[in-house]
Amino acid sequence: MQEAAKPLIAHVSVVVGLVLSLILGPAVADPDAWKYAWPDTDFTKSSVTFKSIMSGGPPKDGISVIDSPTFETVTSIEHLVDTEPVIGVSINGDQRAYPLQVLMWHEIVNDVVGGVPVWATFCPLCNTAVVFERCVDFAFHAFHPEAPAHIE
Repeated sequence: MQEAAKPLIAHVSVVVGLVLSLILGPAVADPDAWKYAWPDTDFTKSSVTFKSIMSGGPPKDGISVIDSPTFETVTSIEHLVDTEPVIGVSINGDQRAYPLQVLMWHEIVNDVVGGVPVWATFCPLCNTAVVFERCVDFAFHAFHPEAPAHIE
């Protein structure tokens, strides 16, 4: 009996969410609230109007990033098909494959490939993948997603 109630609860949640979004409107920029998440940022300097910035969904650090990935050999993996889409990285003879079905939920992997610290990213909204070296000003960093998105 309880299993049958789950789809109804999910349906009601979606309807309530849609009604609230119509009543409240889109989540717009709030630089005063951002000061708590990004205390070192000077929000008086801006090249875009804050009205053109909308919430990107989860709050800062709301998406769990993979900081220490573990890997399996291709022959030992049974849950992925041969045509599984991945981000492929090869540096100094070291090769990695980051499955998109994992990155759909995590979006960012901070890893070291061939002795080079990298940042593998995937955006499920626009189906785009990019890999960067994680060196900024001669120091290596771990990166995490940020929430607000600029809308033109």
